[in-house]
Amino acid sequence: MARAGAAAGGALAARRGGRGVRQLRANLDVVTGGGLDDAALDDLTRRAVQSYARYWQEAFRLPTISPERILAGSQLRGREHVEQARAQGRGIVLALPHSGNWDAAGVWLIAWLGGPFVTVAERLRPESLYRRFVAFRERLGMRVVPLTGGERPSATVLREWLADGGTACLLMDRDLSGSGVPVTFFGRRTTMPGGPALVAAQTGATLLPAVCQFDGAGWRLVVHPAVPLDGPGRLRDRVARATQQVADAFATTIAERPEDWHVLGRVWPEVGPEGRAPALPAGPAAPAEVG
Repeated sequence: MARAGAAAGGALAARRGGRGVRQLRANLDVVTGGGLDDAALDDLTRRAVQSYARYWQEAFRLPTISPERILAGSQLRGREHVEQARAQGRGIVLALPHSGNWDAAGVWLIAWLGGPFVTVAERLRPESLYRRFVAFRERLGMRVVPLTGGERPSATVLREWLADGGTACLLMDRDLSGSGVPVTFFGRRTTMPGGPALVAAQTGATLLPAVCQFDGAGWRLVVHPAVPLDGPGRLRDRVARATQQVADAFATTIAERPEDWHVLGRVWPEVGPEGRAPALPAGPAAPAEVG
């Protein structure tokens, strides 16, 4: 009943077409290469809003759902990449986009690890809302570090955790700071946070792109091969190359189920909520900067 209610609410929100829904529609237009007509794009947008509503419905119910049920309903593609990193005794950085239900994937990961992982949370306003989100995720077994305003810098906590062989999950498909690494994402220029690649390089941790999806009544986590961070060149250049490879991995899997990608904010500077995404200039997309 709760899932049906969330689906109905998502369909209603899609019909109302608020600014966030219109931005999501434009983002999905980019993801699908502008190949859908208006009716098909509207249908995809409706399913995407319903998928987002399902995420929130499940998120609020996760503390009452047993880990056994989540484990039984979850699939993992690319398990060998996680197992290889763990067998090496290295820290693991799972870089994720806002897709599917990353909290359910977190419950699976905690059960698999036999302990917590670290994640960094944006400090929301009001403060009471932020504290409720932190308490919710900590009840699930996660260790939450505030992006700003914590007792110690989040980067310091992450480096120590990973250097000791711990695991961190970091969302990185939106550059909230505006000072991220330039990348090409679905053929268009944007920026993504370079922090996940940087902290992995500094600690020797394995950087694994991972994308969450819904799978019927259950969940799927797709883990891509490790992104290399060693080798010659400046740290800045290696981080830039790694961030581009993460963006490429995200694009590959998001394109499989674009309705599960929940980004209602602007991703590409030229793609706003006003309508269809503007056409790309003629010729190949500009390469990402690495200097």
